[in-house]
Amino acid sequence: MSTESAAEQPRADVASEPESPEAAESTVSAGEAPAAEASADEAGAAGGEDGAGAASGGDGAQAADGGEKAGQPGELSEAEAELAAQRELRERIEKRKAEKGGPIAAGGKLSGTAADLLAAVRAVESGEKPVTRVVAEPPAPRRPAAPEQPRPAAPAPVAPTRVVSAPPAEAVSAVRTVLARGGAPEALAERAIAVLGEGADQQLREDPWQLLRVSGVRPDHADGFARALLGEACGPEDERRGRALTGWLLEQAAVAGHTALDAGPLKQALAQRGVPDPDAAVESAVAEGEVLVFQDALDEGTPEHADAAGDEDEEAAERPVRVLFGLERYALAEESLADGLARVVNGLEKEAGSDLAGWAEAAGSVRGSAAELIRASAAHGLVLHTGGEAARAETAALLGAARELGLRVCAATHTPDGRRRLAQAHGLAEVVTVAGLLSDNEGPGRDAEGALQLDLLVVLDAPQLDVETAAMLVESLADGARLVLSGDPAVLWSAGAGRVFADLLAARVCPQVTSRTPDPGPIGELVSGITIGELNQVEAPGKEVVIVPARDPGEAVHRTVQLVADSIPRACSVPAEQTQVITVAHGGPAGTRALNAALKERLNPGPGRFGGFDPGDRVSYTPAPGRTVTGLVTGAEAAGLRLDVEGASVVVPKEQVEERVRHGWALTAHQALGHRWPAVVAVLPGDAAATLTRAWVYSAFSRAERHLSVVHGVEGALARAVAEIPSKPRTTRLERLLKGQVPAAV
Repeated sequence: MSTESAAEQPRADVASEPESPEAAESTVSAGEAPAAEASADEAGAAGGEDGAGAASGGDGAQAADGGEKAGQPGELSEAEAELAAQRELRERIEKRKAEKGGPIAAGGKLSGTAADLLAAVRAVESGEKPVTRVVAEPPAPRRPAAPEQPRPAAPAPVAPTRVVSAPPAEAVSAVRTVLARGGAPEALAERAIAVLGEGADQQLREDPWQLLRVSGVRPDHADGFARALLGEACGPEDERRGRALTGWLLEQAAVAGHTALDAGPLKQALAQRGVPDPDAAVESAVAEGEVLVFQDALDEGTPEHADAAGDEDEEAAERPVRVLFGLERYALAEESLADGLARVVNGLEKEAGSDLAGWAEAAGSVRGSAAELIRASAAHGLVLHTGGEAARAETAALLGAARELGLRVCAATHTPDGRRRLAQAHGLAEVVTVAGLLSDNEGPGRDAEGALQLDLLVVLDAPQLDVETAAMLVESLADGARLVLSGDPAVLWSAGAGRVFADLLAARVCPQVTSRTPDPGPIGELVSGITIGELNQVEAPGKEVVIVPARDPGEAVHRTVQLVADSIPRACSVPAEQTQVITVAHGGPAGTRALNAALKERLNPGPGRFGGFDPGDRVSYTPAPGRTVTGLVTGAEAAGLRLDVEGASVVVPKEQVEERVRHGWALTAHQALGHRWPAVVAVLPGDAAATLTRAWVYSAFSRAERHLSVVHGVEGALARAVAEIPSKPRTTRLERLLKGQVPAAV
């Protein structure tokens, strides 16, 4: 490992350099994705892993649907197809829950069991009773194997067609009138109608805080809007305000990765927002069906279990529970995912004793963890596989073996770059992206019941699956199909809500195969140490790892441009277009905006004649929240900005360019996940120390294939983050739900 200053030196110890953690990706500057700015810390919960919220739109892009492909104006965009699939999934989940009974039905005033539950929650929080399972949710029935219970039929995919039309002009005009009267931007009208539906103008008149449901609107905006409409009738104690803020805080927590929140942090955040009676606000939101309440049993031996049990000897026989609050959207997704995974686990049980000679022969033809993966997949419907980039060879061996046995196979990656790398490195033809598979733009297609026509699906980059995407994926599998989730558990978690892969690993409900194939070279040695909390010195005779000190953010930007434009091409023979800069945030003096401005000026100067972009500009494009792809600007036309994305021509509608496309010479670590480049420059400015984690460092450093430069301005914070701060916590329910439905794997 080497340190480069004015002159480059051959080696240096990373741990001995000034180390400092970078500001996490959740650090979003003013004016960018305002709905994501407050996220988890405003909800009283630690933010999702290094700012999943900021990354959920890639860089603040919060729009719900994606750009259109050139020449296909009448077809569904990929993001619109995803939204349609989500709606279809939720309809099926709700129908299934209505048939078997859900934990708490949303909508209407509470009565019966739900009312009892609220009373129990109030008693617990007032100290009158310990937190015990006073009202327990009925355990979800175990789904039997496929022969006993056929999979509910899903509608067959329909031909691409425009499913969302522009709202009527008179409706838009009515909402604009209300917004103008309240001093809110009239440009919010169409978004408000999309969220609130028919009669949005009347809803806003009756409850101005409904404006908080529109993305980008903050509580202070909604308060000002309410004051303008209600006058003296508006106050912080208004029940409507407390109810709306409760939902908004849970949405912000979801942006940061949580699927639910504990009562304490939620009510504390409400109090910080000026709600005089947080208990009443939460109860009102639950009573109106806008928020759900859950009780999850605590395991013995946990601190929470000890706190809840207390000294109540007379209640010793009752098992303490954790009271959580969440939004129906994520509750349905987690419960559907747990139900679907139980189906996958149980669906292969009757086949386990069938002829496995072919699988055994295939396992015998390879060695090590590849053989373990083949044997586990032969006998189990669900298998988890962990490892780095080199471990992908093991999943390729599994796919080849299954194909030879006559199974219909497919591999799905998080990004087009991952798809290309897997296909090229291992000669695989059956590789798609997860988004393309779910939107039916890629992959084998579906049968008459809507299930994917697959016998084995291998999902790589599994840590990037948020709970909703994972639920849709599992729901799409036919009964008896095998599912292998493969990924590197050391990287940042998904940009969306949940921590699916981590929860599955913790639940231990299926076989887990750990790869013993390390990533090669000095970079592989460096990141392997980071996974166990060690920032080691590595031998780098070919300058594979270089440390570049930076005293301040301005110098960090200067040194980064110098590395990309001059030093790395000269010393490593990697051209600037194959070098990626990764930093910790979009804002700030060394964030993506500042770095991209400096890099554009040096590498592709121009007036920005196409909405701030010029042909040849490197860009990041966010077709849907949580998913970033990289590309190149090739031009513009009447329909919008034309990009080359992994060899495909994509036209981003001009009205979407501002929020979906950014310059892409510099990315955040969350945006970079699923990609790799020949050379990476990781920028660690001093103002990021407080939010750096081991997962961020590992994710950024492991994106490099041949060369890694670290622009280092953080003193001891880098080593401290690697040694002491693995990741930021997320509150989810999936692990508990899985343990309730699937017995632990032996």
